[in-house]
Amino acid sequence: MKRTKIVATIGPASEGKKVLAEMIKKGMNVARLNFSHGDFDSHKKAIKLIRKISENLEIPIGIMADLQGPRIRVSNDQEFSVTKKEIIQVVEFPLPGKENTIKKMIVRGVGKIVGKNKPKILKLDLKGVVRFAKVGSDILIEDGLIRIRVLAKKKNGLRAEVMDGGMIKPRKGVNIPGISGRLGAITEFDKKVLDFALAEDVDFVAMSFVRTAEEINYLKGLIKRKSKRKNGLAQVVAKIERKEAIKNLDKILGAADAVMVARGDLGIEMPQADLPILQKEIVAKCLRAGKPVIVATQMLDSMIRNPRPTRAEVTDVSNAVIDHADALMLSGETANGKYPVESVQTMTEIIRRTEKSPFDDLGHGFLGDRTSSVSAAVAQSAHELLKDSRAKAIVVASVSGFTARMITRHRPEQKIFVMTNNEKTQNQLALVWGARSFVLPDCKDLDELIDKSMETIKKNKLLKKKDRVVIVAGRPHINKEHMSLVKVEEVK
Repeated sequence: MKRTKIVATIGPASEGKKVLAEMIKKGMNVARLNFSHGDFDSHKKAIKLIRKISENLEIPIGIMADLQGPRIRVSNDQEFSVTKKEIIQVVEFPLPGKENTIKKMIVRGVGKIVGKNKPKILKLDLKGVVRFAKVGSDILIEDGLIRIRVLAKKKNGLRAEVMDGGMIKPRKGVNIPGISGRLGAITEFDKKVLDFALAEDVDFVAMSFVRTAEEINYLKGLIKRKSKRKNGLAQVVAKIERKEAIKNLDKILGAADAVMVARGDLGIEMPQADLPILQKEIVAKCLRAGKPVIVATQMLDSMIRNPRPTRAEVTDVSNAVIDHADALMLSGETANGKYPVESVQTMTEIIRRTEKSPFDDLGHGFLGDRTSSVSAAVAQSAHELLKDSRAKAIVVASVSGFTARMITRHRPEQKIFVMTNNEKTQNQLALVWGARSFVLPDCKDLDELIDKSMETIKKNKLLKKKDRVVIVAGRPHINKEHMSLVKVEEVK
């Protein structure tokens, strides 16, 4: 069993029953629904199907709703090419007022007309883009593959020069560094998505373009007010893709339930050469904080088109495992690529090979000597006992998943079995490194909890007779994390 989890984006290439089932069998742990694409009906069908397949296969799968946030996208209906030094117009679409505003702009000369050829028009879908963009700003399309520079501003549009050309495709992401702070955090569309996602009882909500801890807390407040659940709320994943987020990372970590290193936009906002170091720093901070961390963007990008990845991509995946990420993410590879199942299988194979090597082992003292809580101190003691007793596994009783995260942050070599009484917690543990979770009925005392945990291990043939296990448990009648027991047992 691989320890590093896989998040796979669901889209046209992977929303069918057969493909979804194969992706789960090959190693997908969390299904990501990207609400920048698709409609509510298609996402609802996908959620229902994922839950059904998960139940049939008896493999817990987390479901993540990824909010679009103040994302700027190309709103042209058809793709078109632009070449270096070409002058084009950039407008918001739909524009305020009548449709013929665009024609008036051309006549007024927002873009210079050469001969009979009218300048091409790039339409951007987010209100305020034209107003906030500055002369000299670069407009970056599709992770910066196409670069356009603003030359002049008019009331309803921009005159711009193509610096790096290419094919501009509908719905592709657009970045304009420096204006993100003026576009807000949660859009009205995001609130509609949130209502839908919570009604469908998703396990995670990913927040795009996070800048501050206050934005995370605002989203958590919305989730608490809008959710039908009293406990086991959807967890918030903070996507780190802005310069401001790097500056406020420690506070964001304190507020978020999990973190995503969103390398596409982060690599545009920050110097590209800094990206590998930033990835390692973010993952290390998450590990110390006991917060699950996902490394995302272009991990096996060539497999959108090809059945095999490049050597550089294989190395990238392996290095993210060595960095100790909890999970790695596939985007276009599984959403709209030609080889969604093969992409998951390939990532699983790379993870397994890397985890068998000594290079992903967590060095002694990596987490530091200080412990932030009693629970962290107990988890550290359990980890030491796990090594000294030569146990084959550790069994963790966890209501919310907190205890499990405190254990897994040590990245033990032994198997980790998590027992919980909450199905929502089981699904959320699908994002946590190494955790294999089971739902147990409520127990009246510690003895019953231990007995049922050992029965589950024997029933699923997870260990052999006389194998030692370290058990970490608390008071089962208290609905919060309270580790009060660490002991060694033998499988009978």
